[in-house]
Amino acid sequence: MFIKRRIDEAIERTRNKFPIIAITGPRQSGKTTLLKQLFPEYRYISLEDPNTRQFAESDPIAFLDTYDRYVILDEVQRVPMLFSYLQSRVDNSGVMAQYILSGSQNFHLLRSITQTLAGRVALFKLLPLDFSELQNSALLADDYAEAAVKGAYPAIFNREIDSAIFYGNYVETYVEKDVTELLRVKDTRQFKQFIKLCANRAGQLLNINALSNEADIAYNTAKEWLSILESSYITFLLQPYYENRNKRLVKTPKLYFYDTGLLCFLLGIRTDEQLLTDRSKGNIFENMMVSEHQKSLYHQYLFEELYFWQDSNGVEIDLLWKNRQTYYATEIKATKTIQNDLFKQLDKFESHISPHAVRKILLYGGNESQRRTHYDIVSWKQASNGLYFGK
Repeated sequence: MFIKRRIDEAIERTRNKFPIIAITGPRQSGKTTLLKQLFPEYRYISLEDPNTRQFAESDPIAFLDTYDRYVILDEVQRVPMLFSYLQSRVDNSGVMAQYILSGSQNFHLLRSITQTLAGRVALFKLLPLDFSELQNSALLADDYAEAAVKGAYPAIFNREIDSAIFYGNYVETYVEKDVTELLRVKDTRQFKQFIKLCANRAGQLLNINALSNEADIAYNTAKEWLSILESSYITFLLQPYYENRNKRLVKTPKLYFYDTGLLCFLLGIRTDEQLLTDRSKGNIFENMMVSEHQKSLYHQYLFEELYFWQDSNGVEIDLLWKNRQTYYATEIKATKTIQNDLFKQLDKFESHISPHAVRKILLYGGNESQRRTHYDIVSWKQASNGLYFGK
């Protein structure tokens, strides 16, 4: 099954402007499939292959003489020494899109790029499918609970794999392959338990001290493990927005998962019926909407920042961004019924931020969007292609 990715257009716009194009993202997000579709004339080389990797490590000059241009180097972070050689190659050749790099370990890939390839590379992030991509392929569920539990990794749709089976194997592969390589974790059971504890905190303020205590690990270990989850695109942090540091505002980030299918699996939720009665329903819905915005930004190659806002009196905006002089404030609610009290937080924020202009958005679990005099009511299905940045 062919699913067109929104990031295609951004890559096409930049392929003649940079000598190197790099795509990172979690395992099984579709990077290899995408690159082979976009660059069918390029040779594809995977550095996961032991023989190929040994060639690149033992004789990088001969390796790049063999694969001198128009080559896709997959999992390139496995041979870090190649980056310095790539720098001199592209500087001397002047060929645009000479090499296409991809990798699933953002930590190693980004470090190598920033150290040796800065200014020479356009870096893209391919995440699991966003709702717009699913809608365009007639694959988006009719109900948000079904969409949340199913998740959005391409293999679930392309190969019709049961979500629980996919995510069970995904966690095992991720921990055994990526985590043990990056951290040399001896007790993988403890790390798996740590991921589950993070899942229980999705959509909440991140208290690393409490998390480390519950996981029975040192504070610095918890910070290190969180950074690994971020760099491998399992979780991300949403930072609080504040312009005046002296105001009594929350300054702790919130924790989210990029994919709610994985989140639900870690929480033991297997069906949409189970989700709808689970106490975590609101947090999971919020996670899904925030991650949809994040995915949409990356897939459209938009360099915008998302935030949340919360003051010491409990007034909170779940999702916030600023475009010129206008604040886009979003309240996220899993309910399918629109009631007036859903707008209270938005109105309080508008009063707080006055005289600045505020566009007030309610993102909810129903299927109908509507424009009111003072509010935009947006269906969960429109989260990926909704009211972005004043467009």
